This record gives sequence, structure tokens and C-alpha cells, in this order.
Amino acid sequence: MTLLTESLIYLLAAVISVPLSRRLGLGSILGYLAAGIIIGPYGFALIRDAEHILHFAELGVVFLLFIVGLELKPSRLWVMRRMVFGLGATQVVVTAVAIALVAWSAGLSRNTAFIIGPILALSSTAFVLQMLAEKKQLSAIHGRAAFSVLLFQDLAAIPLIALLPLLGAKASLADGINFAQIGLTAVTIGGLIVGGRFLLRPALRVAARSGVPEIFTATALLVVIGAALLMQVAGVSMVLGAFIAGMLLADSEYRHQLEADIAPFKGLLLGLFFIAVGMAVNVGLLLEIPGRILLIVALLMITKALILFALARQFGVCDRGAALKLAAVLSQGGEFAFVLLGIAARNEIIAAAVIDEIILAVAVSMLMTPFIYKFAEFASGKMEKPVERIYDVPDNQQHDVLIAGFGRVGQIIGRLLNIVGTPFTALESDSSQVDFVRRYGAMVYYGDASRLDLLRAAGAEHSKIFVLAVSDLEESMRIAQAVIRHFPHLKIIARARNRRHAHKLMDLGIEHIFRETLLSSLAMTEQVLTKLGHSPEEAKHIIDAFSERDSRLLLEQHAIHDSEEQLIQSSKDSATELESLLRRDRRE
Repeated sequence: MTLLTESLIYLLAAVISVPLSRRLGLGSILGYLAAGIIIGPYGFALIRDAEHILHFAELGVVFLLFIVGLELKPSRLWVMRRMVFGLGATQVVVTAVAIALVAWSAGLSRNTAFIIGPILALSSTAFVLQMLAEKKQLSAIHGRAAFSVLLFQDLAAIPLIALLPLLGAKASLADGINFAQIGLTAVTIGGLIVGGRFLLRPALRVAARSGVPEIFTATALLVVIGAALLMQVAGVSMVLGAFIAGMLLADSEYRHQLEADIAPFKGLLLGLFFIAVGMAVNVGLLLEIPGRILLIVALLMITKALILFALARQFGVCDRGAALKLAAVLSQGGEFAFVLLGIAARNEIIAAAVIDEIILAVAVSMLMTPFIYKFAEFASGKMEKPVERIYDVPDNQQHDVLIAGFGRVGQIIGRLLNIVGTPFTALESDSSQVDFVRRYGAMVYYGDASRLDLLRAAGAEHSKIFVLAVSDLEESMRIAQAVIRHFPHLKIIARARNRRHAHKLMDLGIEHIFRETLLSSLAMTEQVLTKLGHSPEEAKHIIDAFSERDSRLLLEQHAIHDSEEQLIQSSKDSATELESLLRRDRRE
């Protein structure tokens, strides 16, 4: 079979199975695995030998570790140290020992059991983060905890990848410790770190100054593959070199561009890697010994889930519901199990039959995770019934300024008022936002500013200025109507998201309205004009003319804002008039 034919089969299998898997809520990794199983020797046998493509596809794991290294800025690790090095490290150690003891008691040899323990203690970073991202739960309590645990697991995989080949029958352990190999490895790693520190940034700088995007991309690939190859020559896993190169560039100015350039290659090759792993999964074992495979899966997932739940509660990072979801989402085996077991197979560390069983069990555990997680979400909802938070009662101090909405706009206004020594009372209807800004020392009250009792408690009767900084149109209008009706003496200064919002506020008689993106857009345009060669005076004249005409247009369109056709025609006429005016000014 030609390479072109094989490529067509891989692409066709991925294009069909991955979207179907994601539509079913199972994630893309299971789609790739399923594609590999279907086209592999244990499926329809469209491709019988996965070994040759697996070696090439391992570059996907190399790129993955490079990007993991890019994410590991020392400052970021320090901020997350409690969850990463506390919860994450404890989870890996305790789970590895527990799984090793379970495997040993199940009849495996002691050496095999204590090698399998750390391998199965790792969960699937790609699988879990993608699933949580699709559910928009990465910022939730259990999402942040899962990210921290996975971050340490990725770190823990590095020494496992480096040390595992030294335990095999092909290593020289029978003749004693191979100090020459250890010395070569240490020198190579040291050389990569020192050389990378002084050479990587200059090389990337030269590539960036070339002005050719393809050259920068080629340089990024050269850095990753070169570092990986260097480690391989030294007898160490390729991914260690890529990881070190990523960490060396984590604080560089090229970090985001590198990640953007490498990400497509990582995605494609990692998908190919999972297809190749799926081709190697011995599905026949599930038919031959289904009870044994399902028992391994059950022991793996229950052991990891119980430990994760207990540790999450012990470290105080999650409530019961969040701890249950954390335990469910991290209970599977991970993609590094495929990598590490592949190394173990090549170095004859673990019997081939045991490896086949574990690989199949890891794949099945991944398949079961979405269903188990859905059950955990249901159970956590029953366990932790949401309690409606009671609105805060402001202290009824008589401040001149009352702010409704303490998001981006409200916070800036509040900070400047603090600087000039003007006290204010702030109300915010989003409880999570209230909790967030209070952590930074800001005094803000949780409540709906459209409620009359809350406005009175906040001192609206004695205030002079009401700042309406709410972005949501409907909520903004409710608050404005309540203030105008019950506190007509208050001078309202309002934020508007767009022209429609501004017109709605103008309908209520509010005069001081500021569209939230107008001033920043004008300032940016002024900079664009000066960079294009216009003089600062000319750029300012253009901006002032536009601003003046736009303000008049806003007032003119207020009378017709319910008619879309008239609005469109009015905007066109105004644009033509402004263009003619500016052209005449430039001629003069």
C-alpha cells in the first residue's frame, strides 16, 4: 500500500469518526482511538502494520510536551504551588502506590506492579481539558483543581519517560549501573539547557526579523525536533528535549507565536498518534476476557476516584460536589500511558500480554469517562442544592456617588474616585463578581440596583450622582427607570454598549451617556493615522470632526431609531457629508 493511500485512509477515518464522537459528547480523542481500531488489524484491517506510522506520530507527543513546557512559567507555577505541588504531587504519589499494591495483590510481579502504578496514576491531559473546555467548566472550582493536578502529572511524566528505558532488559543493568550512559545523559541535558539559554532566543530573533512567517515556523520546528533528536542521540526519550526547550522559552517574547505555530502540527500529529494507538489496541481481548478487562477498568477508575475525592476534600480546594466531579473527570488512564507502555514494550520491561491488557483498559476507561462524569454532575447537583444568595444590606452611609455595576467600567471609576478621596457605594448583581473584587479589597455590595428597597438602603435619597455602569441593556433600563421614577434628583451618568442602548437611555431623558468603546476606538484610530504618516494635528482634526459629527448624528437618529431603513439612510448621508467635509479641509 502506498503512503498516499494510507494517508487517505487515515484522513477519511478521522474526518468521519472525530466529528461523530464529539457530537455524541465523547471528545475527539475517543474519535481518533475509534478510527484506529476500525481501520487497524483488529478491525477491518485496512492497515495491518501500525508500528511504522507510530514512530512518526510520536512527534505529536513531542510537540505536546513542548507546548506544556511553554506553559510552565516559573511565576505561574509559584502562584499555583499549593494545588500543583500539594494536591497534584500527593495525588500522583498516593495513587501510584495504591495502584501498585492492587496490581501486586492481583498476581503481577512486584517490579511490574510498581512500574504500572506511576503509569496509571496519570490521567489524560488532552482528554480532560478538552472536555471541560467544551462544557465551559475550566474556570470552575473543579476545573482549576483538575488543571493543577494535570499540570503536575505532565511534570511527573518527564522523569518517567527518561528513567523507564534504564529499567529494561536491553539496558545494561545486568552488568551494573551504566555510569557512562547516565553521564552522557546529564551532559546532554546540561548542554541543551546552557546552549538553549544563549542560542534559542537569538535564533528566533533572526527568524522573526526575516519578515517571512514560514521561516519563523521552520525555525520553531527546528528547535523542537532538534532538541528532541539531541535527547534521542543521548539515549533518552525525545519528549524530554522538547519539554526542556519549551521551558527555556516560556518567558520569551516569542512564546505565544511559537505556540500558535506549533499547535497545528501538534494537533494533527497527536491525532495520528491516537489513531496509531487505536490500531494497536487488541479489541479481541475484550471479547476473549471481557470480565478481566472490565475488572481492571473498574479497579483503576474506582481507586483513582476515591483518592482524588479524599485529597480534594483534605486540601480544602473543593466542596463535596466539586470534589465528586474532580474525581470523576480524572479517574481514567491517560495518553502518557500509551507512550510509557510503548517504551516498556520496546525495552522488554513488562510482558507483552500485560501491556495489551492495560492499553485496552486505559482506552475503555477513557470511553467511560464522559458517562461517569455526567452521572457525577447529576449527583453533585443533588448533593449540593444551589442556595439563593441573599442580597447584601448596604451600611446606609450617605455617599455622594452611587455606582450600579462593578465590572470593568465600574471598577475603573471606583479606583479613580478612591484616588481623589471621594467615597462611594457600589452595587453588583453578579455574586461571583462581588466575591472576586472583594478579594482585592474593594467594598461592593451584592444586590439588584433596580430594587427600591436596596437603593434606599444604599443611600440613594442622599446621593448626588448615580453612575449606571451596567452593560446588559435590559438590566440597565430597569435600573434607570427605577432611579428616574423614585429618585429624580439624582444626576445619572450612564454607560451604553452601543447606539441602540444609547437611544433607549435617551428615551428616558438621560443626557450624560458614554458608549463604552467609542473613546478607545477614537484614540486607536488617531494612533493609526499618525503611524500612516498624517501629522498629529491632522489626525486630531479628523478625529475631532468625526466625533462632533457622530454626536450630532446620535441626537438626530434618536428621533428615528425605531426605523431601520431611516437609520441606514441617515448613516449613509452622514458618512458622505463627513467625507466631503474632510476632503474640502485637506484641499484648503
